[in-house]
Amino acid sequence: MHSAKCSDCGAETQVPFKPTEGRPVYCKECYQKHRPPRRY
Repeated sequence: MHSAKCSDCGAETQVPFKPTEGRPVYCKECYQKHRPPRRY
């Protein structure tokens, strides 16, 4: 796990991948807001 700062709210979070420069990283709560809706 890697430490990162959420691009939306600024909270410290843990992510299972190494954050890449220029790509947003979201905490669990913000990821739910940015995730595309599921299609059934």
